[in-house]
Amino acid sequence: MSLVELIAQADERGLTASGLACLDRCVPLLGGDDESLRPLWASLAEHDAGEWGVGLEQARDKLAGQVGPPDGPQSEAALLARRMLAAAPATRSVAEVRAWADACSVAALQIHRLLDPLDDPAASVETRREGRTGGMSPLVAAELRRQVTILELLASHGAGGLRRALEVSTEGRRVLRAVVSRRSRRQG
Repeated sequence: MSLVELIAQADERGLTASGLACLDRCVPLLGGDDESLRPLWASLAEHDAGEWGVGLEQARDKLAGQVGPPDGPQSEAALLARRMLAAAPATRSVAEVRAWADACSVAALQIHRLLDPLDDPAASVETRREGRTGGMSPLVAAELRRQVTILELLASHGAGGLRRALEVSTEGRRVLRAVVSRRSRRQG
């Protein structure tokens, strides 16, 4: 099943986790640490919609003052990550989180495409989300796999899949942090 189809079929928790995971993997671009979004993951595990709004405001405050990457592709990628955070809905209605998760999916793939040292021959990341994956660059391919895996975990395990979804996201965050660090060293 394509990523687009998985998003269309996901429930509120799966959609929220999908959007949050995309944002979480991009935290290195915002200057945040591994704990920046932990309260949001906790509210999702407890299915506490009220705590989601509180945690979201705390994350926005915490990440607002952080220094992002230098100019160039990393700057454009950081802007996309900031938009993901800004667009996160304060309430977790299915319609709102579906739109957010979809936008986060596109933004995260675009971020990985911007930072991948190898070119992706596809005209847009949308073709990748629809399942046309031939010739994908490694960084984009890995991000696409993570997005699919998280949606599949939550569809099959519900709340029980959140811990594994967080692990998948943490792995992706470490990869992106290494990519950002390598690019910064080359530019510096």
